[in-house]
Amino acid sequence: MPVSAAARRDEIAAGIVGRRRELDLVLAAVSAGRDVLLEGPPGTSKSTILRAITANWGVPFVLVEGNAELTPARLVGHHNPARVLREDYSADNFVPGPLVSAMQDGGFLYIEELNRAPEDTLNVLLAAMAEREVVVPRVGTITARPTFRVLASMNPFDDVGTARISDSVYDRWCRLAIGYQDEAEERAIVRARTGSTDEALVADAVAITRATRGHPELRRGSSVRGAIDLVAIATELAALGGYADDRPRLVLDAALLALSARIAVDETLDATPEEVITRIWEDHFFSHPGARRRAATG
Repeated sequence: MPVSAAARRDEIAAGIVGRRRELDLVLAAVSAGRDVLLEGPPGTSKSTILRAITANWGVPFVLVEGNAELTPARLVGHHNPARVLREDYSADNFVPGPLVSAMQDGGFLYIEELNRAPEDTLNVLLAAMAEREVVVPRVGTITARPTFRVLASMNPFDDVGTARISDSVYDRWCRLAIGYQDEAEERAIVRARTGSTDEALVADAVAITRATRGHPELRRGSSVRGAIDLVAIATELAALGGYADDRPRLVLDAALLALSARIAVDETLDATPEEVITRIWEDHFFSHPGARRRAATG
């Protein structure tokens, strides 16, 4: 008996914390043969959703990082130089790039940080999306299998080293904006990723990490990955000893290590990431009524 679309969705959802609406939307789009652009900050389950779908469909997930080095040749592929010298150019010595591999295998090509890729690379990509085929010199026309899809992600809050995406690029994709998950779901993610049963530690890690996102001294906060690392590091620090019953100190040291590279301080302020994290930590542990403030070095 054929599996219904809803039953298949439920199978895919079993490996994802929350994100039911986003999963439904992405699944509907790719099932309809469409390509999808996911816009949102890092650590918001974008690739997790796509990996879950490809695993369920039994098709490859081909990941490519968008950057200045993603040239058309790197995306499409190249002829093996050594074999070209011996044999001249032929289809046999062509080495497929991620685009051609995904087309031939019917996989999902996923480009992270699409707006960091060069314009000429995007042009090659758009042509493949429009025609579902690409012409490779001295090889011929590569036609995509029916399950081939092009997915991409962008962080709309990061404009360093990025280029403006043109209307013609946007016109090729269905676009889905994805934000951070709520606190309960982020706690569930941290528990799942770390295996921690220390509910207080998980709650502290998620609360401190979430506080970085709206902090007035920061232009970029941390994703849930910061909370995951905070819990993992704190667990190992506790096992090493040296913190006695000073749980706040344990959390602070883990937070400084896990979060300091994941946040960006406003350039107009004279503050270090460590100072801002320490203030967030103090607010979390000691700002409630009746609590005693303590210095970070106390």
